Amino acid sequence: MSSKTYDQYCTIARAMDLIGDRWTLLVLRELSFGEQRFTDLKAGLPGIATNLLSERLRKLEEAGLIEQHELPSPAARSVYRLTREGVRIRPVLRAVAQFGMPYLEPPAEGQVRPRMAVFGGIGAMFDPVGAVGADLRLRFVLDGEEHWLEVRDGKLVRADVTAEPDLTVTGGAAALFELTRGVELDALAPRLVVEGSDAARRTFARCFPVPVYVR
Repeated sequence: MSSKTYDQYCTIARAMDLIGDRWTLLVLRELSFGEQRFTDLKAGLPGIATNLLSERLRKLEEAGLIEQHELPSPAARSVYRLTREGVRIRPVLRAVAQFGMPYLEPPAEGQVRPRMAVFGGIGAMFDPVGAVGADLRLRFVLDGEEHWLEVRDGKLVRADVTAEPDLTVTGGAAALFELTRGVELDALAPRLVVEGSDAARRTFARCFPVPVYVR
């Protein structure tokens, strides 16, 4: 994918040849949240130059990790999405997110995008071992935006947004991120409110545990 290579017979070195360029992992992060237009990616990656984003997308396409897809009418627009091979980056991104979590400062109001709080915060805490056999549908209403997560038979899947959620989380994206960082839910009220059964709350805690190393 890149003219630069570590030139080592090593799985980590080969992976870095593919995804180690600046911004590349963040582009993959955005696409791990779902298919997006070029303008969506540009908005989600403040600071990246338009020509550099185009180059990163082109190289990821050449590597077979992402692809362009035309949405049918009435949307009729071109979006980028992960390929079947590219989807393999999701557990890597979750691991990197968990590694980086304790190094983040507490978030300020308005600093965290709702999409990031759901998919890059709570979603990154997903534990496939703890979630074995679990079913859980989560609806988040954060700062006026709605996002969903669903665990079905122990796996994160595309959420069925037409069905009733087991838990509804309402409030601010920054507050949700604080929950991810280990702040007790009671301490976040009324900035964050969780509605649902006790059983659903227990399943949530099992599927999305807060790591003990979070400061």
